[in-house]
Amino acid sequence: MLGELLTEVHAAAPMELPILVNRCATAVGLEEIVIYLVDLQQRHLVPLTHGLPTIDVDFSTAGWAYRTLDLRIEESGEEELTAWLPLVDGAERLGILGVRMSSLDPVRLRRCHMIASVLAMAIASKRAYSDSFARHARTESMDLPAEMLRSLLPPRTIGNRYAVSTAVLEPAYHIGGDAFDHSLTESTLHAAIFDAMGHNLASGLTTAVAMAGCRNARRAGAELPQLIRTIDEALGQWLPDQYCTGVVSRLNLTDGVFQWCNCGHPPPLLIRDDRVLDKALERSPQPPMGLPVQFAGAVREAHEVRLEPGDRVLFYTDGVTEARVEGGEEFGLDGFTSSIIRGSAAGELGPEVLRRLIHSILDRQNNQLRDDATLLLIEWRPPRP
Repeated sequence: MLGELLTEVHAAAPMELPILVNRCATAVGLEEIVIYLVDLQQRHLVPLTHGLPTIDVDFSTAGWAYRTLDLRIEESGEEELTAWLPLVDGAERLGILGVRMSSLDPVRLRRCHMIASVLAMAIASKRAYSDSFARHARTESMDLPAEMLRSLLPPRTIGNRYAVSTAVLEPAYHIGGDAFDHSLTESTLHAAIFDAMGHNLASGLTTAVAMAGCRNARRAGAELPQLIRTIDEALGQWLPDQYCTGVVSRLNLTDGVFQWCNCGHPPPLLIRDDRVLDKALERSPQPPMGLPVQFAGAVREAHEVRLEPGDRVLFYTDGVTEARVEGGEEFGLDGFTSSIIRGSAAGELGPEVLRRLIHSILDRQNNQLRDDATLLLIEWRPPRP
């Protein structure tokens, strides 16, 4: 059954998955399977099957399974159960699988997990070339700059048994110049955050060039200072009137050595034992990317610290700290770091901590941000010897 499912999923068009998976469900003794994908802002679970209602992430059993990445089972009728299983690709949460059945036993549960694993891989591979999944994940129209930048972004969350990197970016449909990037190799986690001048298509183009320069140099094996110089030269050549602030970093997964270059951006925060270490990652400022071409002699410098197991490094753009709360006051640095520390202390996963935090900022401003707000969180968690 699994071999046949893998073969058919590989050849199926994206919107054929609900029909295919329900044919599989009948063959293995399950009554119905419904695929739900999370929307772009992670507020709703949207069914791929037409005619079914969306599910709220914050106030539902299915949402609980999404938030915690745990199996959840509820009674859905007389002598009928629904099992909610998270759809996860690597470390990224894609949505939820709702499986309806008359009874649950270890064999059925194992089959449900197998189907969820196959579907997660299928969805992750097919969404790169399908507008169907993108349409299901949207609740409103998207600006052109946001469309361009989102096409370049990596998954929200990546990770392995040594580290996790996760990010959120708002306003989801109207971003202008913010972006994030992260990538894993066998020994290194690369992470970066960018904030281009302005909030228009030129800002998006600036960030796009900076991200391309970052990836090009990184994949060529460049050290961080050379990587930044590559971005400087690219912006100086193609967009000489634009500049971009940002932080580019890499983490050695084995020994926890964290290196970073800060180019005119708010310094990252180091969170250890549920508290922010004061000015732990603050260093002498360097000019934004794109400006050293105009100011000859500017030197790019990489800094280095050694993390301890369990440490978290938080990157952010000024749209987060400048967001307004009740009374018109700015949310500020203490506001969002306190939220992250409380979530971590409560045992929430990193992606869930950021999801809840960005929603609290949006809700305080009626979903209207004055500037792009981006958060990226790295957690180093090497396995115990």
